[in-house]
Amino acid sequence: MNKIITMSKIRDFFLSAQAFKTAGFIFFTVLLTTIIASQNFFFQSIVENGISKKDIIAQKTITVVDVKRTEQHKKEVAQKVEPILTSAEDDFIRTNLETLENSILQIRKKEVDNTVKKEELSLLFDLSDAAKKEFVISFLLKSDDHTVREAFDKANLTLTNILRAGITEKDFERNNIDSIITNNLISNVSRRQISVINALLSQIIVPNLVEDEFATEIARKKAEATVKPYEITFQKGDKILFEGEPVTRLKRDALRLAGYNVYELNWQGLIAIYILVLLASVIFMTYMKYFEKQFLATRYMMLAAVLSIMLAAIAVVLPTGFSPYVLPIPAYVLLLAIFTNPRVAFAAMMVLLTVLTVGVQYPAQYIVTFTLLNFVAAVAVSQVKYSRRFDLIKAGFAISAAGLLIVLSIYVLEKCLIDVNNVLIFKNCTFILLNGIVSSMIALGTLPLFESSFKIITPYGLAELADHNQPLLKRLQFEAPGTYHHSLMVSNLCEAAAEAIGANPILARVGAFYHDIGKLKRPLFFVENQSYFGIENPHKKLNPRLSKMVITAHPKDGVELAKEYGLPSVINNFILQHHGEGLASYFYNQAVQEEGIENVKEEQFRYTGPKPNMKETAILMIADAVESAVRSLKNPTSEEIEQIINKIIVERLNDGQLADSPLTLHDIKVIAATFSRILRGMQHNRIKYQENIVAELNKNKINLPAKMLDEDLENKIKQLSDNNEEKHDA
Repeated sequence: MNKIITMSKIRDFFLSAQAFKTAGFIFFTVLLTTIIASQNFFFQSIVENGISKKDIIAQKTITVVDVKRTEQHKKEVAQKVEPILTSAEDDFIRTNLETLENSILQIRKKEVDNTVKKEELSLLFDLSDAAKKEFVISFLLKSDDHTVREAFDKANLTLTNILRAGITEKDFERNNIDSIITNNLISNVSRRQISVINALLSQIIVPNLVEDEFATEIARKKAEATVKPYEITFQKGDKILFEGEPVTRLKRDALRLAGYNVYELNWQGLIAIYILVLLASVIFMTYMKYFEKQFLATRYMMLAAVLSIMLAAIAVVLPTGFSPYVLPIPAYVLLLAIFTNPRVAFAAMMVLLTVLTVGVQYPAQYIVTFTLLNFVAAVAVSQVKYSRRFDLIKAGFAISAAGLLIVLSIYVLEKCLIDVNNVLIFKNCTFILLNGIVSSMIALGTLPLFESSFKIITPYGLAELADHNQPLLKRLQFEAPGTYHHSLMVSNLCEAAAEAIGANPILARVGAFYHDIGKLKRPLFFVENQSYFGIENPHKKLNPRLSKMVITAHPKDGVELAKEYGLPSVINNFILQHHGEGLASYFYNQAVQEEGIENVKEEQFRYTGPKPNMKETAILMIADAVESAVRSLKNPTSEEIEQIINKIIVERLNDGQLADSPLTLHDIKVIAATFSRILRGMQHNRIKYQENIVAELNKNKINLPAKMLDEDLENKIKQLSDNNEEKHDA
């Protein structure tokens, strides 16, 4: 029994929507991995285990840089650059000499035996030559103060010469201190003083020239930049590889320029790419789950997957050595941003760019450029006005300009360090300049295709649906004119309210246009159309239950019409939800009067729903009822309008019709204030202009001859009209 239950659960899972999504996710990651890794398998048909399997002949003239020899030459040139030295330790050395001088003078002044003084002085001098040491100590003890002071002064002057010339580590390593001191001695120094000065300075001198590592490295880089690369040319028809020849780095580079892929990928590498793709996809899905949950629907994820696969395929089939700046990455961002939002588009593109960087081995400069360009594209598309299609082309120009500045900045920086081919700079600047413009054209041209394929309505599609020349709206205008004008009024209310609370005003407006199209099936059964055609209300001849069936059927009829005319599925929400599960109160009350309350249930007179689950459809529910109620009144005051709005909102809240909508109490308050403002503007009073001009003139006791009245009729009419306008303004 348990086994049967387990098998049933497994079967239910595989037939569930979750299993379908999981299978789709796995299929996407496998397909993307296959596309990215496919380029790496071409090489295995040419080379196996580093050995050429066949002869490869150049189909065009190819010039290849011998990177190994070039790098070796650069190292040799850099090693010949002498280290750049900078002075240091001068003050330290002078301080040491002063300290030594003070110590010697203090020992000389002590009133102790000369033997003690000799012992103390011997501690100050570390001289390998014992005779020289004895002579120096004897000189410092037995000479008078003037002679000793003179020796110290000459030692100071000699030290100045030495520090000016500089002492390096190599001088110390070679034990050249004595010769350095001798070579820098000042003139007029006796032989006795030479030995003393030499002994004094040898105790305190240390290298005062140290290597400036940064400056030295820059000098070596500049020296390397002067090295011209070693180039080897393969003429058309020359053999790049012989069968059985080991494939060196030089030959790999030649194969790459010849159009072959040179990256050899084993199964471990393939698994690594799949793990990267899988991890990147999981990270993106996690981001969507926590920050953009509304776009986790299957159709949005399928769109993102298709765009990613298409871009990856273009990147893979791009000829080796061709500039990646031609990749329509901005088009990806623009398209996905239009269907979702700029944040989702930027996140998706960055994840995909990371995968392509590793899989296709893009250099750093391309990654930097496209990362910054993605920012620009996301910002540019957020500023597009969807009522004007050319705004998307303007966004493409902005992307192109930004891309050009980025690429130029990178190349200017590179030219400070290495020599960059000006032709390469011009070519890549041209590619990136055209990329943004072409990407915007691609996005604009493919929008209808993706809209139709994935059944996602975009702002551009909504703008098209708002055109009153649409077939359904034309039918509504001629076959149900009352409903048509009601829809126009409701659309104004919905658009203003949606904009006020941060909902989608275009969607709210278009949804309101089409919410009552189901009335086209039986237009004469709806009161707003009966007066236009001048017919008697047909419900007078029907019982309340039958009338209720006719009236409450218009949402279902509207969905059928929407499918017939190919309207996007989001419009169905407006058609089905604008009454929610509300009560057809007129026919319910009529049935209660005729049958008795005990024989009538509210559930029998309710719409089938569902209740509004979007801000826009909830706004429509309130606007639809409010507009109908206010229109039924004759010259309502502002207070009456506000009372009707509040009454309808409270009724919908108490009836639970807004329970599934994301509207907050603050949103409802703003909606009510917006409706009140607009309806007061629609219901403003107008001055009644006089039709009988002569009677008006007589009333004002202006008696004029008929002839003069004929001549000045136009002027008097104008005068009366001006007076009436002044009253109206007052």
